[in-house]
Amino acid sequence: MKFPRLIKRVIKLAAFLMLSVSVLLFFTTRGPYRGFEIDLTLPTNANWENISLLEVGVGVRDVTPDLSKYDTWVDVNGDSNFDPQIDEYKDRNGNGEFDFVWLAGFGNSRPAQAVNDSLWSRAIAFRNNGVTIVLVSIDSIGLTHDRYIGIRNRINEIRPEIDLVTFAATHTHSAPDTLGLWSYKSFLGRKFDDEYMNILDDKIVESVIESVDSLASASAFIAEAEVPTENFSHDSRPPFIVDKKLPVACFINRETNKTIATLASWGMHPEGFGPKFTKISSDFVHYFREAMEKGLGGENGFKGFGGKSIFFTGPVGGLMTQLDIDIIDRYGEKHGEKSKSKAQGENLAILAANALQNSLSTDGGNMDFQGVAYSAKTIFLPIGWPLKAAVALGLIHPGIYGLPYRTKIKSEINAIRIGEIEIITSPGEMFPEIVDGGVESPEGGDIKTKPIEVPPIRSMMKGKINMNFNLGMDEIGYIIPISQWDRKAPYTYSFKSAPYGEGYIGDPNASPEIHKFSLMLLERLHQVIKLDDLNPEINE
Repeated sequence: MKFPRLIKRVIKLAAFLMLSVSVLLFFTTRGPYRGFEIDLTLPTNANWENISLLEVGVGVRDVTPDLSKYDTWVDVNGDSNFDPQIDEYKDRNGNGEFDFVWLAGFGNSRPAQAVNDSLWSRAIAFRNNGVTIVLVSIDSIGLTHDRYIGIRNRINEIRPEIDLVTFAATHTHSAPDTLGLWSYKSFLGRKFDDEYMNILDDKIVESVIESVDSLASASAFIAEAEVPTENFSHDSRPPFIVDKKLPVACFINRETNKTIATLASWGMHPEGFGPKFTKISSDFVHYFREAMEKGLGGENGFKGFGGKSIFFTGPVGGLMTQLDIDIIDRYGEKHGEKSKSKAQGENLAILAANALQNSLSTDGGNMDFQGVAYSAKTIFLPIGWPLKAAVALGLIHPGIYGLPYRTKIKSEINAIRIGEIEIITSPGEMFPEIVDGGVESPEGGDIKTKPIEVPPIRSMMKGKINMNFNLGMDEIGYIIPISQWDRKAPYTYSFKSAPYGEGYIGDPNASPEIHKFSLMLLERLHQVIKLDDLNPEINE
């Protein structure tokens, strides 16, 4: 029996479409740098005899987009969202397109109208015992692993003597969309700013090169402040666990006696300005850094430390936010939306400054051991919907691995030792209970299990101060304890609907994997450092 001609044509067309889709997916699912993997610990044991004086350098570059090169708009109805049917805009280049700086973190149609404060790429370099490490803090909502690898490759071509460059975003919600999630209406209709991304890449590279070029022998002082919950933190999702640790360090040039840089880390979303703010800003991070460098006058003021302030965002999953609280400033005045960011940044700087000043005035703050080491590893994390579709199409975090049985993305974790400072990076927004303890198994959770992410990561770190850099080397979204994963009814903690957080990574098994590899890398780091032999006091 012969098929009618029409049916044959339909079958041929279907086969052609399937073949076309298969070819398209073959290329879009591969992603860039597919052959890249890192699995390395440095130095080897033999190199520790070369420990001398720590060298430190700093490099900064302004990464604020030039708004004069973009279209302008008037928010006619005052809702902070661009609607071409209501709002007015000036098409400066006459191309008929909306050429705006699309701000990330809230809605996907919030273009910038002005600059509140500059955005930066701030790099701090360390060298000792034959190892060079650079830590880079970028005022951005986040960057994905593939882009970081591209930047790292460029740096390696210019400065092959750098052993490790690790990057992290501050996660400010008033910076350009660097992920492709907030650039106007949708994935397919988005207006992602590739030109800005190229400029950002260039500036990041420049900041790293400057930090290494400026390396100088440095003395180091470390301290840790306790951050009270009241007036500082709010956890919008039970259990109520917040980051209470503010580790801070100061590095001083031994020849000039001037500060090279201060380094600090604390977990809080930089989103205090709120969703209706249409100015570019690094939020409270800006006011913290300004205060640390230049000081504060007036009530509870202090003299600035000089140099450059480098800030890394700590555990912010959960979510750590200022949106639901007012903040009282150092003068006793209450601040709500649009003014709380300044109050919070300055309040935090006062805590850090007091801790550092105490350290500088006593021998207890001296960082006696100054060796440098790291352990870095590429990891593969399971992902679910909707991220799986975006990755498959090459729109977000391009590159799928583990097919055909399980869909995974490639990411990375770094464990780093700078003298008596220990650092672990997390490739997204880590729930604080995974870092400091408090993981629960609430009724209504989708997966019935005892807490898996134990012991807490920070409890296994052995520095005198220990930092967790969130959005380190990647942004995969919220890293949620598997026992608290909650997409299906009945919901945990009496929620009436699914809580916010699970939607991006889409797979509950990512968190146990990150926890497992974090502890493994810390163990590898501790084995090569041989803490007991080098400095027995570190483990006391």
